[in-house]
Amino acid sequence: MVEFDHAFRQRLRELFVWRRDVRRFRTDPLPVDAIDRLIETACLSPSVGLSQPWRFVIADDAVRRQAVIDDFKSCNADALNTYAGERAARYATLKLSGLEQAPGHIAVFADKASDIGHGLGRATMPETTEYSVVAAITAMWLAARAEGIGLGWVSILNPTRIHAILDVPDTWKFIAYLCVGYPEAECDRPELEQAKWEHRRGADEFTLRR
Repeated sequence: MVEFDHAFRQRLRELFVWRRDVRRFRTDPLPVDAIDRLIETACLSPSVGLSQPWRFVIADDAVRRQAVIDDFKSCNADALNTYAGERAARYATLKLSGLEQAPGHIAVFADKASDIGHGLGRATMPETTEYSVVAAITAMWLAARAEGIGLGWVSILNPTRIHAILDVPDTWKFIAYLCVGYPEAECDRPELEQAKWEHRRGADEFTLRR
């Protein structure tokens, strides 16, 4: 059995603390194998029934990238209109994507039609397919941070339009669009906390005992 000592566990917790949802990227190129390496690590994640439903689309094409950026701007304007007053003013100051600066773009989908895993574990909770993909994204996020690479999850996008822009199968469900690159700065506090949008709460607020 492989054992991990106290020093390793402490360093691992530091990795969790210093993982950030990055919005501000340097434009320096990534090493040529960086994204492939991060995807390989993501594929080590657990998945329901060993279904491995994650599908990664590396968006290199400039025209497709610009279409994603345009979609974000449209969706972000719509999102701003859902707020009013001081909250709307604060929302307008937030930087919510690094799409224009990040050298790497990865769209992540869940293949809901795949027969890998033969349906095990999904009969009563089919949504575990998507949960498995989110677990893979989390593994990628931590692996990237361990290399000093930042990752930002952009969710202010229209899934139907992203499907069309990237020309992927209809049975793939859009889960995330990830910006990947070196961060302008590092911090142990979430950017939204620094901007006073929300604050991180203690685990006791989310824990029940029965």
